[in-house]
Amino acid sequence: MTKSNNRESDYSIDPIFLDRWSPRAFTGEVIAEADLLAVLEAAHWAPSSANQQPWRFIYALNGSEDWNKFVNLLVDSNQEWARNASALLFVVSKGFSGDFAEGRKSYTHSFDSGAAWGYFAMQARISGFYAHGMGGIKHDEIREAFAIPEGYRVEAGIAFGRLADKGVLSLRNQEREFPSQRKSLSDVAFKGKFIAD
Repeated sequence: MTKSNNRESDYSIDPIFLDRWSPRAFTGEVIAEADLLAVLEAAHWAPSSANQQPWRFIYALNGSEDWNKFVNLLVDSNQEWARNASALLFVVSKGFSGDFAEGRKSYTHSFDSGAAWGYFAMQARISGFYAHGMGGIKHDEIREAFAIPEGYRVEAGIAFGRLADKGVLSLRNQEREFPSQRKSLSDVAFKGKFIAD
């Protein structure tokens, strides 16, 4: 058992897994692009089926000419707090392996891109930053805004930056600003059988 960050695991694990969480309160400070690229470097070393590396990251730094475009591609409830991040990213995965003309669909492209997001989130925390993954993005508008062709899937958004005091958030979000707990391991890992919720 490990305890850290007001969380407790069922088994002994490295505390970094408990220390990583998804805050909404960001300082909004401008960061060097190299800081973000170092975290993306870790993400692109994630494991992938047949080494296809299907993940793609589109990013903008706070203060750049593209910033408002990225903010506006989030749903309104995420725009409220994510505009204070230091960077915003969209994760896109390539759904076909090899030559697109061959039409071989990659069954694991989303799974592999999720692994890259996990690496990103962990490296962010190790580097003194935080990352908050978002499903609340305008998927179709992102596809159009970046001319993303067929065969690629817009997966998620990421807000990235340094942690701020929760007082920068609306009252509604202040109430939600804490590291969430997890289900018991026995609720998600089953020996020799599957148990539906």
